[in-house]
Amino acid sequence: MSQTINSLILHRDYPQMRNIIDTINYLHPLSRKSSTKIHTRNSGFVGKMAEQTKQQPAFTKIDQLRPGAFGLNLTVKVVSSKMIMTRGGRNGTQGRNNMRLAECLVGDETGIIVFTARNDQVDAMKEGSSVILRNAKIDMYKGSMRLAVDKWGRVEITDAAAFSVKEDSNLSLIEFELITVEE
Repeated sequence: MSQTINSLILHRDYPQMRNIIDTINYLHPLSRKSSTKIHTRNSGFVGKMAEQTKQQPAFTKIDQLRPGAFGLNLTVKVVSSKMIMTRGGRNGTQGRNNMRLAECLVGDETGIIVFTARNDQVDAMKEGSSVILRNAKIDMYKGSMRLAVDKWGRVEITDAAAFSVKEDSNLSLIEFELITVEE
């Protein structure tokens, strides 16, 4: 892009582009909602997008979860938590090889589902606590749905939620089967 900018600035067919801001606006016109601040430096320029308004996250209920869903935000209560694997480093030292894995039953007023907690997430998943799962996803394990939060998501402890968990609708007990359709 810098070669294009230089050629447009030096080119005599574009007299309306007397400065670099005009050149950038010509190459990449911006919408009214966003604007660009140009900071010139000795070696060139750095463009920064102006602050945009952030949207409030949309929260999903347990009964709306489907296989393959991702980018989910949920507020849930922990019904139960069971440690299924603990693997430490050599000689019990703390390090990269440590791994903890727990299966937690979490739910809201619409149903419950199994949540797979990893490493630091296990500490937040105490029985009876309320948590917010941000950027969660649905993993499939032996044909059933499991809720998980990977390294791009967060598990946040929150104040006690004002709902009672509906324990008779467990989405993790529903088995799914992948069917290929041939035409």
